Amino acid sequence: MTYSLEFDSATIGYRRRGVGVTAVVEEASLTVDQGQTLALVGQSGSGKSSLAAAAVGLLARNGQVLGGDIRLNGESVLGKREKDWRKLRGELLGYIPQDPLSSLDPVQKIGSRLINDIRLHRRVRKAEAHQIAGELLDRVGIRDPQAKLASYPHELSGGQLQRILIALAVSGNPRLLIADEPTSALDVTVQRTILELLDELKDELGLSVLLITHDLALATDHSDDLAVINKGRIVDYGPVEGLLAAPGDEYTKQLFEDVPALSPERYEQRRRRLRVKASEGLDAELADLTSIPAVEVKSLRKTFPGAGPPVLVDVDLSARAGDIHALVGESGSGKTTLARIVAGLTSFDSGTVRLGEEALENEPPSTNPRAQRLQLVYQNPLAALDPRFTVRRIIEEPLVIHQELSGRDRREKMLAVLDQVALGEDLLRRRPAELSGGQRQRVAIARALVNAPDVLVLDEPTSALDVTVQRQIVDVLVELQEERGLTYLFISHDLSLVRQIADRVTVLEQGRVVEDGSADQLFGAPQHPYTQKLIEAVPGQKARTLVAA
Repeated sequence: MTYSLEFDSATIGYRRRGVGVTAVVEEASLTVDQGQTLALVGQSGSGKSSLAAAAVGLLARNGQVLGGDIRLNGESVLGKREKDWRKLRGELLGYIPQDPLSSLDPVQKIGSRLINDIRLHRRVRKAEAHQIAGELLDRVGIRDPQAKLASYPHELSGGQLQRILIALAVSGNPRLLIADEPTSALDVTVQRTILELLDELKDELGLSVLLITHDLALATDHSDDLAVINKGRIVDYGPVEGLLAAPGDEYTKQLFEDVPALSPERYEQRRRRLRVKASEGLDAELADLTSIPAVEVKSLRKTFPGAGPPVLVDVDLSARAGDIHALVGESGSGKTTLARIVAGLTSFDSGTVRLGEEALENEPPSTNPRAQRLQLVYQNPLAALDPRFTVRRIIEEPLVIHQELSGRDRREKMLAVLDQVALGEDLLRRRPAELSGGQRQRVAIARALVNAPDVLVLDEPTSALDVTVQRQIVDVLVELQEERGLTYLFISHDLSLVRQIADRVTVLEQGRVVEDGSADQLFGAPQHPYTQKLIEAVPGQKARTLVAA
């Protein structure tokens, strides 16, 4: 039997109170053939997840297929009842949702969920299901699978949880796998492992795979065909090699240009200016300023009680004033802990941390006493911004706390910083939930900048954004850094982006610094095997090879 999934001019919409039904996908036609991987790429809000949800019968209650058809193995799935879908999901259709934590019951052990699914779909006894569950976890690269079966979701890392979702998705031996952003916000080595695992499962089980992602570099490396969706419409569709050689739509061309792995020279002009400045030498005043690092960490150690070995071990780091200093490493390497210590939000066991000439205390106060000198921009702006506040209040609050200004002066500062991050005054009355992901991140950056700090600690500020919004945010950050002479401690798992913008890079592995040097040195001739592994895992190799040819 041939297994396939076909979208035939599918139109999908959502009913909203006071507005009626609004179409978010219009006349989409795609085919996922047996044994093939079709990657569906596009910006956030373009309709990718709506197509996936419709294909597995999981559209929200206010969602509906307004026109066209969706066929599984030639049979329409429209109008199926929930009991019909239960027979399809797991045994014919496997689905990997985007967010593991929201997809797993926090009070249910991993083994309980996986064993129940296996018994449901394979109709085996509990003992046999337990054995299959262990084999599945081992198959998806989970170490010590029996221990993980007895674990709760919060006890596992993001990469482990994503592998658990893959195990759940293939537990019923499906023939079609729909993976909705399966590697979003994961570091490059885990991304590579998970996508290679999907490739292996596709080959071994004869799976057809619909891979939904905003990461075009990943899509080109791990798919046969590529479909590009923009504002609900398929604007380009065909074999990967063909689209790379001759993208048909301007939007597709822009997507390729925005991918850091495919545009290594994007910020080359900035790097040339830095090289010229270095070759000409600094004037005496600037030399005095940069002789003292903006951030300096020496012999830093940090242990969380009851959490095993130290998170940071004898870490040294020196970020020069006016530099973009990148901090890279796999999940769990200690990057965010180091960032929070530098920002004065987390205590440390021993060592020294200096902001300019000022030493930080081992036990930081409950509020940041250096908010006008250093600010932290978090990875997830929706979690960092108070959902009850308007944008005006979010940006104005630091001014109210730290400066004695008139209402007019506060407004002028707010409007100035909004302009710096390319946002309009019309957003001031909105709340975070009314903004896009890119707009929320800009608001978070504006809040961090409004008190004119010297140092920004940026913790994965673009990891969950699509490439176009990521480029816009990075452009803003680079322009601000040059205009205001800011120092950035930039944490990222996107090594292609780090290579473009960083002046210096520190590599962390399991809490230890294994390599530190200029970006040119580190990417040109990495010395440590761990650094070499990280660089080799950067996605987009297939696309770079095809483009070069």
